[in-house]
Order: sequence, then C-alpha cells, then structure tokens
Amino acid sequence: MTVRTFTAPIAVLTVFAALLATMYLGYAGNTEKNLHDFPIALVNQDVGDTLDGKPANIGAQVTDALVAGIPAEKIDLRVLGIAQAREQLRDGEVYGAIVIPSDFTKRLAILGAAAVVPGEIERPVITVHTNPRIGPYTTGIMQRVADRALNQVDETVGKNLTGQVNAALAAGPGAPVELTGAARLMLADPVQIVTAPYRPMDDGAGQGLVAFFYTLILLLAGFTGAMIIHTLVDSVLGFTPTEYGPWFVHQPATGLSRFRTLLVKWAVVLTAAPILSGIFLAVAAALGVPLGSPLLLWLYGILAIVAVGVTALAVLATFGTAGLLVNLILFVVLGLPSSAATVPLEATPAYIAKLAAFEPMHQIYLAVRAIMFFDAHAGAGLGHGLWMTLLGLGIGLVLGVTATYAYDRRGLHRATAPLGSAPAVGAPAVAG
Repeated sequence: MTVRTFTAPIAVLTVFAALLATMYLGYAGNTEKNLHDFPIALVNQDVGDTLDGKPANIGAQVTDALVAGIPAEKIDLRVLGIAQAREQLRDGEVYGAIVIPSDFTKRLAILGAAAVVPGEIERPVITVHTNPRIGPYTTGIMQRVADRALNQVDETVGKNLTGQVNAALAAGPGAPVELTGAARLMLADPVQIVTAPYRPMDDGAGQGLVAFFYTLILLLAGFTGAMIIHTLVDSVLGFTPTEYGPWFVHQPATGLSRFRTLLVKWAVVLTAAPILSGIFLAVAAALGVPLGSPLLLWLYGILAIVAVGVTALAVLATFGTAGLLVNLILFVVLGLPSSAATVPLEATPAYIAKLAAFEPMHQIYLAVRAIMFFDAHAGAGLGHGLWMTLLGLGIGLVLGVTATYAYDRRGLHRATAPLGSAPAVGAPAVAG
C-alpha cells in the first residue's frame, strides 16, 4: 500500500465533484439571468377602427411597443400570422404566443365611450397562449415574460385612453364633465390579459414531466444495462471473478478475443432491448400515462436502449475500468442538465446549452416528447432525435470495432497473470 492508494481516488473524486457541482448548480441557478433566445410568437389580428374620424390600429401600436420593449437578447420574439403561430406551437418551435384579437381597437373605442355612457361593456382582451407540452418550467417563464410586458402595455394604453376621453369631454359643449372614480379605474386598466394553454395535456402527463422520466428510464436501461452486461459476461467468460457475499467464483478463462467478447455483449443488449422497451410501455399504459403512438414509442425505445448500450459497452471496451467514469459523465453528469427536460436550454448557461448538440439524453428526450405530446411530428423533434440516435449508434459501433480489433491485432489479450508474477502483456490494458 502506497500514498498513491489514497491520493489517486481522492484526486479523481475531487475533479468529479467539481464537474458535478458546476453542471447541476449552474443548470438550476438564476434562470432569469441565463435567459436567451426564448422563442415567443406575437400575433396581431387587429383590423383597426376609426377613432375621432381617423383610422387607427391600436393592435399595431401594441405590437410595435412589445417588439421595442421586450429585450431581444433574452427573447426571440417572432411576429407571425395566426396560422404560422399555431403551426410553431404545434411543433414546439415557440414556447408561447401573445395574440391580439381582430376587434381590439374597436373594443377600446367602445370602452372609451362607455366611460361616460351607462351600459354593460367588456374590456378588450389579449390572450397569452402557453405551450405546456414543452415543459412546466417553460410555461412559468412564458407567463412571467408576458405579464411584465403586457402590464406595461396595459398601463400605457390606459393613460392614452384616459387622456383621449378627458380631451373629448373638455372639448364638449357646456361645463367640463368629470369622470367618475369607477370610470377612471376602468380606463386605467383597459386591457384584460387572459392566459390559456395551447392544447392542454391529460392529467396523466404530469405537466409534461413524464416525457423526461420516460427518457430517463430508456437511457438508464441502456447505460446501467451495459454495466450489468459487461460485468456478468466477463464473469461467465472467465475474465473477471464474481463475488456472492463471502463466496468468490472465478470461471476458467475462455480466451475469447476482445472483439468477439464485445460482439457477445452487443448481442445481449440487442436481445434485451425489445423486452425492456415493452416493459416500460406496459407499465406506462397501466399507470394511465399518455403514450401518443405506443407502437412508435416501443420501436424508438428499442433503438434508444440499443444505441446507449452499444456505445457504453464500446467505451468500456476502449477505456477499461476508466470507462465506467467516462460513461457516467457522458450519459448522466453532462446529460441531465443539457436534456432540456425540466429547465429549457434557453434558460441555462451557454456552456450547458452547447452540450445539447451532442448529448444523448437531449436527443432521446426530443424524440420521446414528440411521440408522446406532439403527434410524432418530425418537425417537433422526432426527426432530429431519430437521426442523432442513429448517429450515436454508429459512433458506438465504429469505436467498439476499431478499438477491440486494434487491441487484438497488437496482441493485447485479456490474459490473467499468475500469482506473484509480473502482469501478462495486455493484462493492465482496457477491458473488452
């Protein structure tokens, strides 16, 4: 036993802890400060009206005020038609929409007249559509952004409307008429802000979180499944011992090459994936989770488990014991914060958002969410997620085949050194 026995694991744990804290605390902390490129649609359907003998379109003025007032470095405000906005809401391209109705100017004119004329009146409405299928945290951000912007608009419109009514009353014949207190209050807050979810989800959807947890179990099935398969197959083939409590078993080594050993492990993953995906689907159905397209979800689940399992086994075959840490960092430590499953990427630091370009969990989440909540539209993330999952599978296959074949060609066999002797050539090298 040497000093390195203690210093080596402590050094690795120190680096790992720093990475863990940076990723997870940076991910969840100060989302308002980190907000960037948050996509919101702005729709102006107002056809305008005639005010004081002149054509006017208050909806257009509100639109211009929102575009100027909402910070462009934080919000990607897209001025769209209603059809485009609905399409982008359907595919999850925007996280909400602010809609000004066609009679907005007309209702404001009626409201101004009603301040001095008795009768029932309805305030003009601006509707804020949230997109709950993106995720619950996204809905909260959308509501906060819309509330801040529209409250300012409501205050500005109220001041202008009050001024116009007072000017009209002052210009009338006879003594000036004073507005009543109730009329002043009504004119000061003329716009009613209504928040409504676009395509509300079933109760079993957990406000959109079930897509995240379904993604998580698919990834864990491939990741932890690879660890289990790696250990058990190596034990059966005699490459590593197995301990059952106080019992120690070490099968005779079969002498199988690294490449063939990896093929055996891949075959186990391929065989187990349909079973695991089927179990997940059956449990979800029994619990009342909305599945969208069950057959497609089962098929994609198989692909995701195989892709993660094949890649994780390839990493173990390439890096040996160190591959356990590499897999943990790749699939979990970096994967969870960059998945966009709870906090959207637009509310995370830039370094986390960039990880989503290649992190497996984000790709799987996009595909699973599209299948469960967005009618399996390719534009809602299914196309991107499917392509990236296939790419990840391809990378895992190439890495595993290249590494094990190269090790075998160089004679780095998985030999076991006799007790008390120097390690056999290849013994300290990576596991297959």
